Amino acid sequence: MITACEKAAILVEALPYIKEFYGKTVVIKYGGSAMTDCSLKKAVMEDIVLMKYVGMHPVVVHGGGPDITRMLDRLGISTSFVNGLRVTDEATMEIVEMVLVGKINKEIVAGINDSGGSAVGLSGKDGKLIRAEPIPGKEVLGLVGRVRDVNTELIETLTERGYIPVISPVGIGDHGESYNINADHVAGAVASALKADKLVLLTDVPGILADKKDPTSRISRLRISEVDEYIDCGIIEGGMIPKVECCVDALKGGVGRTHIIDGRVPHAILLEVFTDEGIGSMVVKG
Repeated sequence: MITACEKAAILVEALPYIKEFYGKTVVIKYGGSAMTDCSLKKAVMEDIVLMKYVGMHPVVVHGGGPDITRMLDRLGISTSFVNGLRVTDEATMEIVEMVLVGKINKEIVAGINDSGGSAVGLSGKDGKLIRAEPIPGKEVLGLVGRVRDVNTELIETLTERGYIPVISPVGIGDHGESYNINADHVAGAVASALKADKLVLLTDVPGILADKKDPTSRISRLRISEVDEYIDCGIIEGGMIPKVECCVDALKGGVGRTHIIDGRVPHAILLEVFTDEGIGSMVVKG
């Protein structure tokens, strides 16, 4: 049981961070177990709302790959991947958009609202929020895209009026066509366009580990200049590579700091942002 004095100490520890990040924008990529476990979902919603109430401007970008796969299976539509990207024909894109925009996005908006916030759900097609273009390999991947530009005016208008934007990673092409875009890449592009103070990626690992078998070997701080060395020696590998590359791109695009944290830990966002020790891996310039 936490005593009153311990609770006060926690608040005092958070105070300098609240002051430092007051009025600053934080982009949160929401995905992994934190989207499927009910108690974790509630904790994430509470973290986001608390950030808003202490004067920060959280912007949420969400994924939803497992939900898309389940819906495709239910409808008998086969799906395949190339280099980790879902091959997306027109039929698949229709389901992707339905699941991301019509289901998951609205569930997150409802969760934030139920926790005391005011959220607005958006896809990249709303107000031409995310202009997209096909990535190389269009002949194989179909309607898989990458971000060309972000309409920051729409996001900034919402945040300034007290709303929390919740963005689905669906972009719009030059002719109104929809594109399926990797959520990490969308979060990084949105953070760069907004010149956000922080980009936080929720994952299902403790962070970047020096030893994959030892969860206590978390690397708490990593500089851009060290990334190539860590990839070459195998410390950063597999699915962690694109997440770290996303952080590097965001930092080069003007984001202040980037964080890879374990979304399986309740209130992981608050623990990373408002405590001295943090719980994840921070990738910084230098």
